[in-house]
Amino acid sequence: MLRVVFMGTPEFAVPALEAISKKHSLIAAYTQPDRPVGRGLELRPCAVKRKALELGIQVIQPEKLSAPGEFERLAALHPDVVVVVAFGQILRKNVLTLPRLGCVNIHSSLLPRWRGAAPIQRAILAGDSESGVTTMRLVEKLDAGDILLQSRTPIRADDTAGILHDRLAAMGAELITETLTGLASGTLQGRPQDESLVTYAEKLTKDMEWLDPKDPAEVLDRRIRALNPWPGTSLQIKLSGDQTARLKVKQAHPRPDIQGHAGQLYEKTGMLLLGTAAGALELVALQWEGKKEVTASGFLNGLQGRDLKLPLEISAP
Repeated sequence: MLRVVFMGTPEFAVPALEAISKKHSLIAAYTQPDRPVGRGLELRPCAVKRKALELGIQVIQPEKLSAPGEFERLAALHPDVVVVVAFGQILRKNVLTLPRLGCVNIHSSLLPRWRGAAPIQRAILAGDSESGVTTMRLVEKLDAGDILLQSRTPIRADDTAGILHDRLAAMGAELITETLTGLASGTLQGRPQDESLVTYAEKLTKDMEWLDPKDPAEVLDRRIRALNPWPGTSLQIKLSGDQTARLKVKQAHPRPDIQGHAGQLYEKTGMLLLGTAAGALELVALQWEGKKEVTASGFLNGLQGRDLKLPLEISAP
């Protein structure tokens, strides 16, 4: 049984925390400090803190791990290994070399593909056929350490970033327990990443939400799934005069066999379709800004109440 210090913050890290707690001595969980959330700016603990307290694990929340006294506090715990899962702080060399078995990270991609902040979303956006999780040794360079173990999963046609996130989190929990077993026994050796295969998963931004019908239907479908749940995807609908309205697209299916009406929202054989550069996109679930989510049939039924009729033109944001 290893003495493990866990460092993580969001929901993605929780399954790994639980899995490690069942097989090893989890002596502390490091998380980000509580942050103000919502309109009332109420301080709210992160997912890892909530689960750690539930499991009876000591919680430590340094504003910065590099602050005076923090290294000494960590060293006093005498960890065999530090496991890091989306912690949100950079570990300096003195921390990386402290545990006898080093610091190990769970990353939600098949490294060296998709190093960086948004590997799940970028894999879907790029049309990758598979994703997975990697355990690796942490080094000072971003996501560049030796690979310990990997686990793969196909990216399915209906996978959103949220669905894939949850599947990879569960896979990561299984993989980290296998990784710790191998490190403890001395049977697991890392292998260097192939630098010629590196790609970077840049951070998502809010302005990525807009859908452009100049893109093919299959590209738009990937965008809708990759940006679900955040930041979501929207169409800008032309109204009378210079007015526009935001229509959020929650779910859609590509229809590459249907052509025509590029840049328009129209109905055909009971389907609500967006014409694109190649094929059409069938819109399944939508939401006017400030209103409830509706099905395509609910959207069509509600057009008269908004004094609108198809086809509707899409404008550039």
